[in-house]
Amino acid sequence: MKKLLLAALTVMLAGSMVFAGGKSDGSSGGKKKDVVVVFIPKISGNAFFEVANEGAQELAKKVGFTIKYDGSPDAAVANQVNIINNAVQQGADAIVISTLDAGGVDQALKAARNAGVAVMTWDSDAVASTRQLMTSQGTPEILGKMLVDMGVDSLKERGKDPKSAIKYCWHYSQATVTDQNSWQVAGEEYIRKNYPSWVNVAPDNYYSNQDAEKAITVGEAVLSAHKDIDLIICNDSTALPGQLQAAQNLGLNKDKVSITGFATPNAIKDYCRAGILTRWGLWDVKIQGGIACYLAYWAATGHTMKVGDTINIPTIGDVKIEPNTVLEPGAYTASDSGVVLLPERAVFTKDNMDNYNF
Repeated sequence: MKKLLLAALTVMLAGSMVFAGGKSDGSSGGKKKDVVVVFIPKISGNAFFEVANEGAQELAKKVGFTIKYDGSPDAAVANQVNIINNAVQQGADAIVISTLDAGGVDQALKAARNAGVAVMTWDSDAVASTRQLMTSQGTPEILGKMLVDMGVDSLKERGKDPKSAIKYCWHYSQATVTDQNSWQVAGEEYIRKNYPSWVNVAPDNYYSNQDAEKAITVGEAVLSAHKDIDLIICNDSTALPGQLQAAQNLGLNKDKVSITGFATPNAIKDYCRAGILTRWGLWDVKIQGGIACYLAYWAATGHTMKVGDTINIPTIGDVKIEPNTVLEPGAYTASDSGVVLLPERAVFTKDNMDNYNF
């Protein structure tokens, strides 16, 4: 993917060196030695999060700080709370977390802030007034539309009229995951406006809790309960491969049902080659991990940022500070809290998927 040129952010940072405005070159003129950033995924072992860690570690090595990638193979809020608490107790300088449940980790993150630890989010947000900045893959409107549009293109490829009464549903991790839920809500609104004939056969959605095995069994349940379903949208990098495996287990392919969603290219290529789906999407998660952790490092070295500022991230490019309202109208607005938006996303097909190796 191309270098990042635009993004968004605003941050609350305590420290001795103040970045008063304009553009910073990302240099570490006040950096302290041995800065430790604890990088927390929703779940360890998942390709999406492992790739984000790869990108973060590569950048940290070049810049000169330490990232402790600390996750659990079980997607449980209690596990994230324990990791946050341990990070504080062990003297971490910053925490960067993709939350399973914003409310569930809020008290732990507040305690970390009170202890002087920089708190950032990426992928899935925390309570905006608690964290300093969120490195986001895009607005709910952008990502919800992208998911539906990939579904529409998949339907067209097998001769379905997307203006007809398409039967569809959503399969993802859980309703408390901020990012995925916001995409589903925005996607539903986009469907209502543009495809009013569509029928959601499971308005309460299907959830598999970011469990790889459960994603397969839930995927099979979807296909068994709705044998005439046209489209399944999986806005979760565990649900998508699970749903595809379920279809393959049941002898279904792209000509029988359209399945699409978000996951890394490498996690889905074999299903595409096998003819189970035609397209899916994502963004450069290596860049996202690198940005999030660099900004945490930048905060931990005493820099303060405000809306409108631009920061240059080594090997990536410029990011621009924007308010939280770019993600949600009416959201918490303060000069000490904001968002970085990745400007680019990609749709993968058999024609371009081998151009990506993550």
